[in-house]
Amino acid sequence: MRPRPPLKGRGIVSGTGIIVIGLMATLLALIFPIWSYADRSGTGTGTAAGTLSAQTVPTQYGPLSALDRDFVIRVRLAGLWELPAGQEAEEKGTTEAVRTAGQHLVQGHTFLDQRVRDVAAKLGLQLPNQPTAQQRQWLATLHTAEGTDYDRRFVNIARLAHGTVFSLVAQVRATTRNSLVRSLADDANTTVLDHIKVLEATGYVDWDALARDMASASTPPLTGSPAPPGPTADPSPAVPVTASPSPTYPLPPPTTSPPP
Repeated sequence: MRPRPPLKGRGIVSGTGIIVIGLMATLLALIFPIWSYADRSGTGTGTAAGTLSAQTVPTQYGPLSALDRDFVIRVRLAGLWELPAGQEAEEKGTTEAVRTAGQHLVQGHTFLDQRVRDVAAKLGLQLPNQPTAQQRQWLATLHTAEGTDYDRRFVNIARLAHGTVFSLVAQVRATTRNSLVRSLADDANTTVLDHIKVLEATGYVDWDALARDMASASTPPLTGSPAPPGPTADPSPAVPVTASPSPTYPLPPPTTSPPP
């Protein structure tokens, strides 16, 4: 009896079918990452991004996120303690550099407080009128300090506070879709960077302690996410101050070590 010839593959087990299956698998592998990434934009329900998007409310200036609202309130809070701190540094600072840093804080936060109140009014956000408990503690510590001890405490407390908020300003500026918040972030970035520079120019920054504190410090969300826009009353100014007639202050010569 003559042997039968081998059966030829048919359907999906044929050579052509195997090739088709391979092509389909490759196509799915290419499509899945694109679909997965698209879902991260917040359109998918049941995801963290979707939850964050749910906290975003529409305004005539663009979407206003929970992070945007948190940022606006933090700008206000910064002025509530840095304005009086700056005024005190102008009076108690033992060096020209420390007094100059105090002047910058007063001038910068007088400007920012006016800006944030205007932005909050347009967005319908309620602003605080009292510093946080931690900020009140900072003010109490500085109020009781004297001489060079005051200089060191003022510079290092203020430098740490500005350093921790600097990254928040950058994050908001990079991600916000609200034109008012974006403009406020621009002004805050300029002001915070100026304050960091004048504080460092005093020569009192303890860089080792700053590195440790920055590593452990964070900018946690405020207790309870700021409420979405609604009817608000215009808050009173942070502190009634008279800004210096000079728009800028010259930096003192840099020092390599703190004065004795």
